[in-house]
Amino acid sequence: MKRLDERVAVITGAASGIGRVTAARLANEGAVAVVTDVQDALGEESAAEITSSGGKASFVHHDVTSESEWQAVVKQVLADHGRLDILVNNAGMGDLAPIEETTMAEYERTIAIDQTGVFLGMKVCAQALKASGHGSVINISSIFGTSGGFGTSPAYHAAKGAVRTLTKNVAIHWAMEGVRVNSVHPGFIRTPILDQAKGTEIWDAMTASTPMGRLGEPHEIAAAVAFLASDDASFVTGCELYVDGGFIAR
Repeated sequence: MKRLDERVAVITGAASGIGRVTAARLANEGAVAVVTDVQDALGEESAAEITSSGGKASFVHHDVTSESEWQAVVKQVLADHGRLDILVNNAGMGDLAPIEETTMAEYERTIAIDQTGVFLGMKVCAQALKASGHGSVINISSIFGTSGGFGTSPAYHAAKGAVRTLTKNVAIHWAMEGVRVNSVHPGFIRTPILDQAKGTEIWDAMTASTPMGRLGEPHEIAAAVAFLASDDASFVTGCELYVDGGFIAR
């Protein structure tokens, strides 16, 4: 028996990158993977790859900054599957500018996706997760939710720091209600979100500042998420799990 048999998982931002690989890993563990994203073609492709490999998956268009779209996703999941057991708040975006060059609109957009989307996910999914009996939320934060990074990307750092603390807050609140809430903090992972940094000093600094001397791979984050989603982590809540090649240990 696979660790996540009969479980239903919603994975946001699962059309590409970490989310896509995570959805595939959870499906491989036996879960029904509900792939959500604003990228429809890639989202459909992600779900199709899972089903073609023998897993169970579907795609739902989903803007995580919209409460009404969150409500629609939960309604559809319950109508299709009758339950929701796992929520992976993965959708996110990055930025590179220093604070002096970050506009208010850019700051608010990053906060809306990276921070408010996580809040809405837990708020709207709360009732269904509590009814599961195996409720698990995994919020994807970042090493930059803890560290000041390289002094750029203020909105991203602020949002990921908020996700780190919000995770602990809700974990305590739900500790007696059958829902575990944890955060995963990736280091520098080879995904499309880092493409904008290629050829810059930031790209070189990412490798140089990682004690293991390399960037991580999406499947290494997916493995951590699968553990936290499963009953193997039944006594783990409010945890921040760093998958960062030793970055935070420095």
